[in-house]
Amino acid sequence: VITSVKNPLVKQGRRLHQGKGRRSLQQFLVEGTHLVQEALTVGHPLAILCATPPWQLRYPQLWDQAIASVPRVETVTPEVLAALATTVNPDGVVAIAPYPTTAFGADRMPPAVPSLGIAVETLQDPGNLGSLLRTATAAGCDGLWLTPDSVDPAHPKVLRASAGQWFRLPQVICPDLVAQLHQWRAAGCQVLATGAAGAMPYWQADLRQPTAVVLGNEGAGLSPGVQAAATQIVAIPMAAGVESLNVGVAAAVILFEAQRQRQALV
Repeated sequence: VITSVKNPLVKQGRRLHQGKGRRSLQQFLVEGTHLVQEALTVGHPLAILCATPPWQLRYPQLWDQAIASVPRVETVTPEVLAALATTVNPDGVVAIAPYPTTAFGADRMPPAVPSLGIAVETLQDPGNLGSLLRTATAAGCDGLWLTPDSVDPAHPKVLRASAGQWFRLPQVICPDLVAQLHQWRAAGCQVLATGAAGAMPYWQADLRQPTAVVLGNEGAGLSPGVQAAATQIVAIPMAAGVESLNVGVAAAVILFEAQRQRQALV
């Protein structure tokens, strides 16, 4: 049992609290029972798993699964687990995972041309990215493309806000979003950029065809270059005095309209 918060493993884990440490070590934290369970369920690789004795007794099947599939498992005291975790009241288990070799989330690349995809420019809030991932997975998206100046996809708050769906949706860092949008258009995928009032209401777009939805920064929205690269600007009409929606909510409105149209086609 690891009992000292000065153990090298704790030092390693605490470095993963920061983006610099995650990039340097090419690892990230998976915190809590639900996220660990999702990772094990989909076969996402975990390098190290630390659990307290009470957690092992509470979740014997998960503990056995971890022993069978994780190269290194450690029993730790609650004090050591608290030092490892970013959460205030961790529930007894924290794992360390290697960065994926291809896309974040699911360790596979999404299709070159999405049937239904979502792209985000300069998204800053980790909670927003996590909720967006949860929404996009629920709506059946092929993948999510992020500009390099967006929040780190492996930020602990992103994983928590995704409610475990982080492990099911490929997330790709897209170095040149404008070029990517042009490639999709050339391949027959329409690109819908979200814009302000005056644009076409989103439900008037034909979402039965291959579609990529592009969302912007929480405050500034989409850059002029990205808007210009879109096939169409669409808007979500809102009541007077309301300027915008949370990015996850905006995505949900459009993506589930796409599902509605596609189900109606069947």
